[in-house]
Amino acid sequence: MSKELFQNIKQISYGAMGLEGYYGQSDDTSAVNILVHAIEQGMMIDTADAYGAGHNEDLIKQAIAQTETTPFIATKFGIVFEEGQTGSQLDTGWGFPLTINGTKEYVARAIDNSLERLGVEQIDLLYAHYLDPNVPLVETVSAMSDAVKAGKVKAIGLSNVTAEQVLEANEIHPIAAVQYEYSLFRREAETDILPAVNQIGAALVCWSPLGAGFLTGQVKDLEEGDFRNNNPKMQGDNFTNNLQRLEEIKAIAAEYQVTPAQLALAWLVAQGDNIIPIPGSRKTSRVDENLEALSVTLSQETLDKLDQIAPIGAFKGATLV
Repeated sequence: MSKELFQNIKQISYGAMGLEGYYGQSDDTSAVNILVHAIEQGMMIDTADAYGAGHNEDLIKQAIAQTETTPFIATKFGIVFEEGQTGSQLDTGWGFPLTINGTKEYVARAIDNSLERLGVEQIDLLYAHYLDPNVPLVETVSAMSDAVKAGKVKAIGLSNVTAEQVLEANEIHPIAAVQYEYSLFRREAETDILPAVNQIGAALVCWSPLGAGFLTGQVKDLEEGDFRNNNPKMQGDNFTNNLQRLEEIKAIAAEYQVTPAQLALAWLVAQGDNIIPIPGSRKTSRVDENLEALSVTLSQETLDKLDQIAPIGAFKGATLV
C-alpha cells in the first residue's frame, strides 16, 4: 500500500507549516505561489488542521484552484485549536503544552472540516498528529479507518508515536506512513521507530529534516517570535556545541559542491526509498534547491564519515515530543 500510495510523488516533498509564520513572516500570496510550485513539481504537500488554526489548509485550497496538476495532500488532526473544544493535556518538552483530542466524534468532525477547508473530496493521507493519552488507540484508529471505508480518506498514518503504537495501530488498519523527526540533527528514530516502520512496510515521513533550518547553516540569530526559540538545541551551550559539529558537515558539503541542506537531504534519501523528507521553505528557489538533492549520490565513505560526525545524540538538546 505504501509504495503504491507514494509512487507518483517526489521522495523529497514539502512541509507547509512554515508558511504560518512560525519561522518568520509570510504573506498569503507568496505562500500560495510556493504551494502551487511544489504541487506542480510533484511534491506531497504536508499540512495539519492546527497550522494557523485552519489557515494553512485554506491556503492549500487556493493553490489547488490555481493549478491543473493533481495534488497529493497529507493533513493531520488531533491538536485542539478551536474555542470550546476540550481534550487531554500533553507536555511537548518545548515549554508549552498541547491539548489533544482523539475521540471518535472529534476525529469524524475534524476530517469533515479538513475536507471543507481543503476543498477536496478525499484526503490522500490522514495522520493522527498526536495520540490522545486518555483515549484508547483503537478508538482513534478505528475512526480513521471508518473514514477510509467512507471514501473520505485514502490512507492513514500516525505522527509522533512509539514503535509499539505503530505496530498496534497496524493491526487495526494498515498504516501507510509514520511521521517523525528524523535528520542528521536527530537520529533517534533509528533505534525503534524506523525498524517498526520497515517491519510493516510503511513510509517514514521526516518532519524537520533540516533540523528546523539548523542544517542549512543559515541559522545564527532567531527573530523574536520565531518558533525555534523554544528549541533546546538552539539555546545556550547546546547551540554552541551544535554549531561546532555543523562546521564538519559544511566541510563535506563543500567537497560535493552542494549546500549543507542538500547534503543533509541526500543523506536522508540514502537511508531508504521509504524515507520521505518534508522540508519547508518560503522561497520557490529553495524548494527547487531541496529537490536537487535527489541527484546527489553520497559515497559509502561519506556516509560513514557522517555517521562519525553525527551519531545518535551528537547534537545536544531535547526535542519536541
